[in-house]
Amino acid sequence: MIEFQQSPTDPGFVQDPYPFYERARAAGPFFHWTDYNLICTGNAAAVNAIFRDRRFGREPVEPPVIPPHLAPFYAVEAHSMLELEPPRHTRLRNLVLRAFTSRRIAGLAPDITALATELAESFAAGESDLLQTFAQPLPVRIIARLLGVPEEMAPDLLRWSNAMVGMYMAGRTRETEDRAVAATEAFVAFMRAYVDERRARPADDLITQLIAAEMEGEKLSTDELISTCILLLNAGHEATVHTIGNGVKMLLETGTPLSALAPEAVDGTVEEILRFDPALHMFTRHAYEDVEIMGQTFHRGDRVGLLLAMANRDPGVWDRPDQFLPSRPVKPLATFGAGLHFCVGAPLARLELQIALPILFKRHPNLALAEPPRYADVYHFHGLRELSVTV
Repeated sequence: MIEFQQSPTDPGFVQDPYPFYERARAAGPFFHWTDYNLICTGNAAAVNAIFRDRRFGREPVEPPVIPPHLAPFYAVEAHSMLELEPPRHTRLRNLVLRAFTSRRIAGLAPDITALATELAESFAAGESDLLQTFAQPLPVRIIARLLGVPEEMAPDLLRWSNAMVGMYMAGRTRETEDRAVAATEAFVAFMRAYVDERRARPADDLITQLIAAEMEGEKLSTDELISTCILLLNAGHEATVHTIGNGVKMLLETGTPLSALAPEAVDGTVEEILRFDPALHMFTRHAYEDVEIMGQTFHRGDRVGLLLAMANRDPGVWDRPDQFLPSRPVKPLATFGAGLHFCVGAPLARLELQIALPILFKRHPNLALAEPPRYADVYHFHGLRELSVTV
């Protein structure tokens, strides 16, 4: 197997990781990324196969040793369905899906429309950071409404979420960890009090629905409920913020006509945004037994990195994959995963993009970049540091 060295915090990689992905692709379906000491693949077929193969999963074979100072963070992770496998994952996911229904998501369309319109109309003439004025407040306020937590808590939710997500970024430090733990403790304390309130006074919101959800006589425990709400909020806005920013950047840089956001075309444009420059670039899986995938043998306990953005540009699947073509035929993406852990928030993310982007550009058809956008050093995520625009 060919080895490649590439620091994920290297400035050149941060701004454009795709040349590295293409060099690695030339080595075959799998390569060894020495900086992570990890076998990786960005081959679309291999990524899809491993996502769906139950011989791989999220839980490590040997439980990791958790340093005492990180115990509060991993106490929440211990109940997160993102990190679990059956039977616990099956039980949690089914209970969540009983509350997180397609009907409830579709019912958010008027709220998304009204909020996107409000944010777009509040832009002051001149230069502003679209991340702060539009991309960040939209998804965090929507997920707050969905959960039923006070919307005025949005700044706190955003701050806590950003700190917790820092645990998954390359080059994390003790300072990063301490911020994540402090945010976790604050988030848990808030959610515990709010869950208690909703148990006493039910409302028409997702937290109440999660409290009420039952499967074969079982309900979510308070700790499971808190972890699930934190997961839905963190995952429900972090990637969407980056995707809105990356998408607006791409639409402006390529001079994509506004017709690409027309009702009959917007779904395809959103899929191309999700394909071309997704917000999450790597997910890992652990092998639960000896298994061979496309000539690569994994042994029980081995870990594999699935490079989602690289898979989304596999020339074996897409014609001219390195070009942004909103009119290209829609095909399955790696962006939201596949199989057992397919992202439960994918329909909400798509809906937010399909509604918000047309509203933004209809209100500001002459929106323009004020300066070249720069990506933040947040790998495995891939999002902008800021998006300065003029209106």
